[in-house]
Amino acid sequence: MRLHTSTWPEIETYLERCKGIIIPIGSTEQHGPTGLVGCDAICAEEIAWEGGRRGDFLVAPTFNVGSAQHHMSFPGTMTLRPSTMTSVISDWALSLAAHGFTHIYFINGHGGNIAPVHTAFAEIYARRALDGDQSDFIMKLQNWFDLPGIPELTEELYPVGAGSHATAAEISVTFAAYPEKEDRRVLDPKVAPEGSITDKNRYRLDFPDGRIGSDPSQSNGADGQKLIDVAATAMVGDVAAFFNS
Repeated sequence: MRLHTSTWPEIETYLERCKGIIIPIGSTEQHGPTGLVGCDAICAEEIAWEGGRRGDFLVAPTFNVGSAQHHMSFPGTMTLRPSTMTSVISDWALSLAAHGFTHIYFINGHGGNIAPVHTAFAEIYARRALDGDQSDFIMKLQNWFDLPGIPELTEELYPVGAGSHATAAEISVTFAAYPEKEDRRVLDPKVAPEGSITDKNRYRLDFPDGRIGSDPSQSNGADGQKLIDVAATAMVGDVAAFFNS
């Protein structure tokens, strides 16, 4: 069940049986020459939709622009300042809380979102505490790539060149979602260099084609579907436990 394709009476009925909602959250940023700019948002969205379908949970619209300043040397990347992102997440969460949602589960596809999301949680909890709000309300952030079974499956599928950005796994998930975009050409170097991230200028110098440690020529839609299936299965259990906490 998706919030943005539901009517308000349908949401009201849903709230009678469940006070929890899933928010997919990702980024709009470069993912190398063969990866889609919306990769992180697409991964979170596909897994959230499949998990929501299996568990009969409500899924909110995707928060698809995140904190990605370090990718801004590559065309197409969009970013939010951490302070802006924190404010927007707070407004999203407090809007949902006003309607009676008590448990908000963020399924995340982008590492750069982790710090601002946790800061947003702290701001929201502080605001509610200072306002004297005694009602039940809790939030959780879960990275899809850390869900049970995903690290093991990734290692099995890509023992070499899995990478840490424009990864073989995340690009496979996007190819499952958009098979017409599948691109398995071999890049040079085949496996991109490893390293750490700082600002946008240093990033482009250190990683000229945008990849970090990855060989996305391995990526394919069949692998992506396996990853979606394992992630959705794990997410359903995690969401159910969280919503019942």
